[in-house]
Amino acid sequence: MSENLKYLGRQIGLVLLVLLIAVILFFVSLMIGYNIIGNGKGSVFSPETWQELIGKFTGN
Repeated sequence: MSENLKYLGRQIGLVLLVLLIAVILFFVSLMIGYNIIGNGKGSVFSPETWQELIGKFTGN
């Protein structure tokens, strides 16, 4: 029984690690894409930028 719990714990830990790496890579790619490829116009993490992007997609 305890062996099954150890296995389950390792699997959950692995999934969480992969999700953490995916989130980090997502934000790194945002920085690269928005600042380097997009000629560095503004900060990708500013609230104004996100309000503008959400407004474009929602039509507001």
